[in-house]
Amino acid sequence: MTKSRGKCSFLRFLPTQELCTFVLMIFHDTIIALATPSGAGAIAVIRLSGNDAVRIASKMFHSISGKDLLKQKSHTVHLGNIIDGDRIIDEVLATIFKNPNSYTGENVIEFSCHGSEYIQQEILQLAIRKGCRMAKPGEFTLQAFLNGKMDLSQAEAVADLISSDSKASHQLALQQMRGGFSSEIKILRQELLDFASLIELELDFAEEDVEFANREEFQKLITKITKLLKSLLDSFATGNVLKNGIPVAIVGRPNSGKSTLLNALLNEERAIVSHIAGTTRDTIEDEITMGGVRFRFIDTAGLRETTDEIEKIGVARALEKLKKSAIYIYLFDINMMTVDEVIKETKSFSSSAKQIIVANKTDIASKERLQSIKSSGLEILFISAKEKESLDLLSNKLLEYAGVDELNSNQLIITNTRHYDILLKSLEEIIKVQEGIDNQLSGDLLAIDLRQALYYLGEITGEVSNDDLLGNIFANFCIGK
Repeated sequence: MTKSRGKCSFLRFLPTQELCTFVLMIFHDTIIALATPSGAGAIAVIRLSGNDAVRIASKMFHSISGKDLLKQKSHTVHLGNIIDGDRIIDEVLATIFKNPNSYTGENVIEFSCHGSEYIQQEILQLAIRKGCRMAKPGEFTLQAFLNGKMDLSQAEAVADLISSDSKASHQLALQQMRGGFSSEIKILRQELLDFASLIELELDFAEEDVEFANREEFQKLITKITKLLKSLLDSFATGNVLKNGIPVAIVGRPNSGKSTLLNALLNEERAIVSHIAGTTRDTIEDEITMGGVRFRFIDTAGLRETTDEIEKIGVARALEKLKKSAIYIYLFDINMMTVDEVIKETKSFSSSAKQIIVANKTDIASKERLQSIKSSGLEILFISAKEKESLDLLSNKLLEYAGVDELNSNQLIITNTRHYDILLKSLEEIIKVQEGIDNQLSGDLLAIDLRQALYYLGEITGEVSNDDLLGNIFANFCIGK
């Protein structure tokens, strides 16, 4: 390898030329979109962003006090009218954010107008005639990314934050948007890049047989990266269910009280309750948020041998839901089953889900029966679904299994499938580097795997990106963000 090649080998980790062209094309436009949900409301916010945002806004906004919008300072609010010729469309508030101190890093104007759909459309169309174009989904956040206001993983967290519907999903998105995850990746990538550069430098002096990269320190770094990547990959199982809602199957024999428990947890008569065995023949699902975490409870058909063809299908679906759940509650009637029967039945389940064994109908159980079950040594929660007794014990156990402690400890948790796939590929390359160190491979062979690992790590934060990747990510955003 020549010296010139050694110096340029890591230019591949910079944004592509195609991306740079794409950036210049976008920055010539001033974009506009409704930043609040479409439809009638008390107010609506219309956002403009681009170098000409203030100039275009000044053509359609007339201040009540006669101020010139072009001469006003950033982060100021002004009362005035949106005027089309001699016609007043609406009285609005115009908020100015000048570059680079704005969300997008460009000049930004936000018009707060009355929430009439007619008014919204009139303002949008007027701005387009004055020189704006309609923003594409996620284009404001794309501008923020391209202007260095946030990295790619933080930009993705914006979409997660908007769609968050529980305390847990909100906290995860906020943690990522603040850069906790990406900053850790950037630090590791930079450390790896430093060592990779030294190994590349060694290739330029191969004839002198010199060693610039301290192999002992390099080994420590590889061990550190491997440990972190494995930890992040392991966190995905927790992060994914916290983000999307945790599926919890309620399983057990007929008449164990599964439907009663579902109704008690939801605090409504969601499932039909009857003393007749086999009432529930299909799965019934509903959601509830407990302790800031969204749970998706699934009431299933009673597990038993049956000749009824429809009930057989229900039992099969119950077992299928059990396999796909993150947690399952095995509910049994304390008056009808022994501990040995419970152990035998739960051991027959083919599921990696976390298990909570719950003894129900304690309100009608004898003291001797209760004492007998409690002395078994098996971890069991004792409740009465009908009387709603001790349901807090079940809620606490569900929150414990949901990983709320990890969330509250600010441990890094990943929720994004794209990040998971890239981290998996990164780990594969790091393992190859480790194998190369163990087998004392030459620097040029180590460098190949190092380059690939650096490439993947760069894809997470957007230090390495392309038009297709950005298009796929921002296409999932709502218009106006």
